[in-house]
Amino acid sequence: MWTFTSDVEEYAEVAEPFLLGDPVRNTVPLTVLANLRAGMPVRSPLFGWWTVDGEPRGAVFHTPPHPLGLFAVPVEAVGPLIKALDGTLPVFVGPPEPAAEAMRLLGAPSRVVSERLYRLGTLSVPDVPGRGRLAVPGDYPLLVSWYQDFGTETGMGEGDVADRVARRLRSGELFLWEAEGAPVSLAALSPAAGGVCRIGPVYTPPSRRRRGYGAAVTAYASRTGLEGRCEQVVLFTDLANPTSNAIYQAIGYEPVCDYAHVSYG
Repeated sequence: MWTFTSDVEEYAEVAEPFLLGDPVRNTVPLTVLANLRAGMPVRSPLFGWWTVDGEPRGAVFHTPPHPLGLFAVPVEAVGPLIKALDGTLPVFVGPPEPAAEAMRLLGAPSRVVSERLYRLGTLSVPDVPGRGRLAVPGDYPLLVSWYQDFGTETGMGEGDVADRVARRLRSGELFLWEAEGAPVSLAALSPAAGGVCRIGPVYTPPSRRRRGYGAAVTAYASRTGLEGRCEQVVLFTDLANPTSNAIYQAIGYEPVCDYAHVSYG
């Protein structure tokens, strides 16, 4: 049975202990929950949990304009969820099994992006000219520009980029790699949730690519996380980009599981 609420604390009381059972695979819902508790603005949120014999066995969240998260939804709960949501799931992301069930029930989507979750094993720091540093307020215009470029390039730009960058900058979540005295690449690191930090986005302008800067800034942000912020570091990649997948594996990231980012209309 599905139960829904717009109250984040009511949702957390039931869903958080369930999600913490696998904090790596549930990194996104746990991070969203942490961000909401920290004051992240959201309009018309929806939270839900699936119970069997009174015990939570699944959880779902939607914080528009971001996709609905099926990260912790069992296959058998997908049909009842779609029915409860009036037969529509315009944009969602989740593991292959519940995503496939949703697509079976909803029909062919307009777009599917296949993603892979990686967890850092032993970090291997690449030998790349330059240095990593925490982003500072003076970097704000550049960071906003790069976030916008990342969203345009990936087709996943959502919400108020300027506000998101400002919040992440204040929280010390944004890192830059500098070469020859200028920023050349960006990586973000989420706050720890369940002992897990997540890298993303990672962005290098086209003119600066193929020089190892993306690997370098990712390694720098990952090491920063492990040295004082979290116990494990994870990241997502687009499986259609073999270059980024190879780069992250080269610095120590190991595959955990796959996900599908599905859009209708």
